[in-house]
Amino acid sequence: MLNRPKIYGWVGLIFVLPLLACGDDSGSMDDPWPEVQKVLAETKDIVVLDGIKKGTVKYTGMEEADYGDWLVQHTLSDPENFNPYTSSDVGATAIHNFVFESLLYSENDPPYTQKGYIAIGYPTISDDKLTYTFTLRENVKFADGQPLTAADVLFSMKVIQCSAVMAPHLRNYYSAVADVKQNGDYEVSFACKEPYFLNDLFLGGFQILPNHFYDPDGLIDPVPISSLIDGSWEKGRHADRVIRFGEQFNQNFNRNMMGSGPYMVNDWDNDVVTGQKVVVTRNERYWGKDVAGLPSTGYVDKIVFKIINNQDAAFIELTNGNLDVHSMKPLEFKEKSWSPDFMNRFMKGIQYAGGYTYIGWNNAHPIFKDKRVRRAMTHFTDREGLVQNLLFGLAETVEGPIHKFRPEYNHDLAAYDFNTEKGLALLEEAGWADTDNDGLLDKDIDGVKTPFRFEFLVNSGNQLRKDIALTLQSALEDVGIDCQVRELDWSIFLGRVKDKDFAAVTLGWSGGTGVAFPPDSYQIWHSSQAEDNGSNFVSFKNEEVDNILTVYRQEFDQDKRIEMYRRFQEILHEEQPYTFLWKQRVATAYSRRYQGVNWYPGGPVTQDWWVEPTDQVYQ
Repeated sequence: MLNRPKIYGWVGLIFVLPLLACGDDSGSMDDPWPEVQKVLAETKDIVVLDGIKKGTVKYTGMEEADYGDWLVQHTLSDPENFNPYTSSDVGATAIHNFVFESLLYSENDPPYTQKGYIAIGYPTISDDKLTYTFTLRENVKFADGQPLTAADVLFSMKVIQCSAVMAPHLRNYYSAVADVKQNGDYEVSFACKEPYFLNDLFLGGFQILPNHFYDPDGLIDPVPISSLIDGSWEKGRHADRVIRFGEQFNQNFNRNMMGSGPYMVNDWDNDVVTGQKVVVTRNERYWGKDVAGLPSTGYVDKIVFKIINNQDAAFIELTNGNLDVHSMKPLEFKEKSWSPDFMNRFMKGIQYAGGYTYIGWNNAHPIFKDKRVRRAMTHFTDREGLVQNLLFGLAETVEGPIHKFRPEYNHDLAAYDFNTEKGLALLEEAGWADTDNDGLLDKDIDGVKTPFRFEFLVNSGNQLRKDIALTLQSALEDVGIDCQVRELDWSIFLGRVKDKDFAAVTLGWSGGTGVAFPPDSYQIWHSSQAEDNGSNFVSFKNEEVDNILTVYRQEFDQDKRIEMYRRFQEILHEEQPYTFLWKQRVATAYSRRYQGVNWYPGGPVTQDWWVEPTDQVYQ
């Protein structure tokens, strides 16, 4: 997958931890773990293990890549949907990145230079940084053979800006856009009402949709994009058309999609089976196959996302040869991946994930609207103990949402230690006490005696999240708090989160701009994103944070941005809308039959991978 700028998405694939109910896989060899720990302790960079020794991070072979074979990888659940603008889960994003393309792409290695993809090259930018003009390639085609033109770029931005489309998480990155002009078939200009220091990244990075496919009736063709941006369409003569378009776009493309990328769903009846698989097939007519200057377009014939909603079962599928690549849970990595057979069949890559794991507190909930309560909950959470006991040290605790390896990360924040006395003191200050000696804390809230009792939601099939909740449940029981842990199917769980129908939840954020580009936290933390289906589902609202997030976007001086975001993290640290847990070190096993494997700061790009004809398994 290309290293495009990614919008934050919910992580549905976090590791699970109980020991597999299968035979010992350790063989007769000595315990390799001390040696592996020594290798990992030497660096925080990416490590590739060939057996228990360090291997090469980049492919050094000289052979010409061959086409053929499949790549079968694990995904924990079905995609939220297949609409690239309304979905926000990481599983859907993984599929979309093979199907859709953007005007620019970012190189996978520092300095992450942006280069032309659908566009010929980097845009022409006006001196006031308010106009960005892209010239498009004239040979780009969608999967059905129809040409991609500036009309499709204009249409795609119309869809993003249309408030009838359920994409508030995406829309906020394009709030600076004031107008879009189509200059002939192959040139398009974006006019901005204000500067945004990441405009080049995001204007070059949104996925282009085919107008003829996503709006076959031409409903929004006559609607000026300016009216979609300022909302005047609601009182204009095209209001009915926009409403109908929004309804159709939100509903009709949850199980249908088309892009200009190198892969596509070939047969929706057989290749997309709920609870089993999603298969994308290499487009033999792909426009960019032999175009110089583009990244690898993919060599395997099919990429199979095999849906297995239990991580234990997924690891068994890996060892049985039914998966080619799989992110292992820490205990599997530590205890189950060092037999001679496993090491002969699989390499391992270890790197820090770009996102983070957290417990989200509903800031609008009667119990958790008090920041002292949220701070107490963090003191009751043994984060370091969880890292050591559940993750075997393959993670680092974090105190905020900024990537720990970015200069904006505030290293001066004092960690919330696991301290029951501090937590109880904060609760006492907030008015919580056991007034009726029933062993449960209570408080008068809006004239009603309220016991400290709440439900902690986790998605089924994810034992780690359940273990986090159960560990906290045990700690809270000792201090007079009743925490009930409830498992829900992913789709139901996600619906409860979006509807803000929860008290506490464990999730992970993946994406954003990661370590490669400066962060922009507006999507998750600005109060405007607490509305509708925005990503600020914990309903955190703070006027100073809103101001920082807004001003930050228009500041081109990196030192000033760093100063702003360090203050932003100080406020989050005080308010504790999340209990920030950790950024994880991920161990991925992948079959040795793949050549061309390169590990980048953003992870491996499987479109580089190929298999020699003699080693190909699938036809």
